[in-house]
Amino acid sequence: MTGIGEGFLVIAVVIAVGYGIGRAGVLGPSATQVLSRTAFFVASPALLFTVIAQQDIGAVFSAGLVVTAVTSTLACALFVPFGLLRRRPAGEIAIGSMASGYVNAGNLGIPIATYALGSAGEIAPVLLFQLAVLAPLFSTVLDVVSHQGERTSRRRTLTAPLRNPLAIATAAGLVASATGWLPPEPVMAPLQLIADLAVPCMLLAFGISLRGAARPGTGDVGPSLWVVVAIKNVLQPLIGLGLGLLLGLSGIALMAVVVCAALPTAQNVFGYAVRFDQGVRLGRDAALTTTIVSVPVLFLIVGLLAT
Repeated sequence: MTGIGEGFLVIAVVIAVGYGIGRAGVLGPSATQVLSRTAFFVASPALLFTVIAQQDIGAVFSAGLVVTAVTSTLACALFVPFGLLRRRPAGEIAIGSMASGYVNAGNLGIPIATYALGSAGEIAPVLLFQLAVLAPLFSTVLDVVSHQGERTSRRRTLTAPLRNPLAIATAAGLVASATGWLPPEPVMAPLQLIADLAVPCMLLAFGISLRGAARPGTGDVGPSLWVVVAIKNVLQPLIGLGLGLLLGLSGIALMAVVVCAALPTAQNVFGYAVRFDQGVRLGRDAALTTTIVSVPVLFLIVGLLAT
């Protein structure tokens, strides 16, 4: 149980620091955009490459990866018909879809896996699937959506992944992992240093954005937010539990896949929303609200499945 509390405490402190920075105005009115763009174009690609390149890809191809792939994909897909029925903007639908299935596997999932599950390795399948599949996919979709209305050619749409820093970093990381080759230490050391900026930048940007923000759930994004919360905090863990039981998982293995599915929306979603100026309020409200709701949900899951 200690890992759950510690993970949430770390996030809360850094977000609170960002909120204080926002109130003080020391970084100026463009702080959220600058920090988010720094994370997207500089720190996150470095993080993707260093994590994936050093990951044993073969070790994470397990039942946990199957559960992660299915639960995340279904959770993301479940939001789409709701957004279409309400005729929400395409960018907001993309952010809502991402918020429904993209979990906070890094700065929250790792400490929870370490203390509640006994090993940080339990989070590896989630990290791999999100870094290698969801992040490049959604950032490419958002790139295309953000240019709607402009004179964009079919070539630009098809080559969007080739201009996406996250997709490029992911591909490079997969090649490095598959071949077993890593850049020399003089190259990896600065890359790792830059990678360490990613999570703090996103959390600080998130905290700054809360300054003067409306209460979550109000306005025209309210219905979309509560659908995201229902999918993320309730349906995704239930899907993970059902699929885990179907695959014959039990004990720690079963608890691991359910806990991973129950993690809240990652702050990355808000970072992508700011970067592409799509569904920003939904991304911010979803990250905040699902994090709050996930506290009792995670304690309940660990309490029930640990017995």
